[in-house]
Amino acid sequence: MTTASATSWLDLPADHPFGVATLPYGVFSTASDPGPRVGVAIGEMILDLAAAVGQLAPPLAAAVAGPSLDTLLAAGPQAWSQVRALVTAWLTDATFSERLGQHLVPARDAVLHLPFTVADYVDFYASEQHATNLGKMFRPGQDPLTPNWKHLPIGYHGRAGTIVGSGTDIVRPCGQRRGTDGEITFGPSARLDIEAELGFVVGTGSRLGRPVDIDRFPEHVFGVCLVNDWSARDIQAWEYVPLGPFLGKSFATSISPWVVPLAALGAARVTPPARTVPLLPYLDDARTPPWGLDVRLEVRLNGHVVSRPMFDGMYWTGAQMLAHLTANGASLRTGDLYASGTISGARPDQRGSLIELSWGGAEPLRLPDGTTRTFLEDGDEVVISASAPGPDGTVIGFGEVRGRILPATEPPR
Repeated sequence: MTTASATSWLDLPADHPFGVATLPYGVFSTASDPGPRVGVAIGEMILDLAAAVGQLAPPLAAAVAGPSLDTLLAAGPQAWSQVRALVTAWLTDATFSERLGQHLVPARDAVLHLPFTVADYVDFYASEQHATNLGKMFRPGQDPLTPNWKHLPIGYHGRAGTIVGSGTDIVRPCGQRRGTDGEITFGPSARLDIEAELGFVVGTGSRLGRPVDIDRFPEHVFGVCLVNDWSARDIQAWEYVPLGPFLGKSFATSISPWVVPLAALGAARVTPPARTVPLLPYLDDARTPPWGLDVRLEVRLNGHVVSRPMFDGMYWTGAQMLAHLTANGASLRTGDLYASGTISGARPDQRGSLIELSWGGAEPLRLPDGTTRTFLEDGDEVVISASAPGPDGTVIGFGEVRGRILPATEPPR
């Protein structure tokens, strides 16, 4: 449900991405107080949530005590709603300005951290355009989509221990590759890529053996963040048959420092593309307003915009991904993260990976500074940002996820 937006006594521009309609959660520290703690972004400031709640709403203090979002995630939907309602009320009622003022920190003075402890990580393959593009490259002359693709959200289980926060440098991975001449070698990836994605952050867990119904998506998913699932395409191409992605993906995945609560995305909900095959009941979202999302991403390479993917065209929604993720009885844990897979649109400038933008390296991408890229070079920096429509013409911002490529370390002998 879309609710009317409110105005803050902080006198923010109506279109500020971190306005009262957004209120994303993260973890920050400062030079004067180096301990990580939970914060809420508002304009160009960060509200020290633990300090504010401790003073103004002590019964909820334990849920936001930090040093991460873990306790808030585990507290469940009622606590999420209570905290968001309180923060909204405090920031829109000028009588709180003096009491909250001491708990507001300029964002420029803060260091942002990985916002929660990642329990498990699953990555999906939910964009029909992305799957079709890769199918055309990898299986020319055949149907680009595999027979199962429109019947279930395809995914793989990733490596939670290599999820890193925005700004973490990414060391070029080494691995085994097969050259065009058939020679098998080991060395630095020469086809290092990005994948612009959305990530869904699980708050409350579920019991082993009990699938989570598609209608219960908002009871378990706390919010959404940005994801860059770095990919070594040459390593991936040699290893992925028959079991799928492994070392070509597991070296690093970056996430944004701010988690936008699901409650902020009511105005961004849209109907996903029409399904062209019947869905089994556990994936059928016709009985409830579906969870397609009008989220617009922007991908920058060394400061140049190279793509503007649109999430509203994704074939599978976050609710369907969650239902499929647990359909076999797999349990959820607080801090589970599952990502959408590369977000790509119908137009060339909406492709969310370099392998698509350069069509497998055959069509180098020309940047405004005159340089070209097929895949990432050492020193390249990638920044992914996103926004969505909020109530009454406001903007919901997701912040950004960034990472810079460092040269490979000496490969093992």
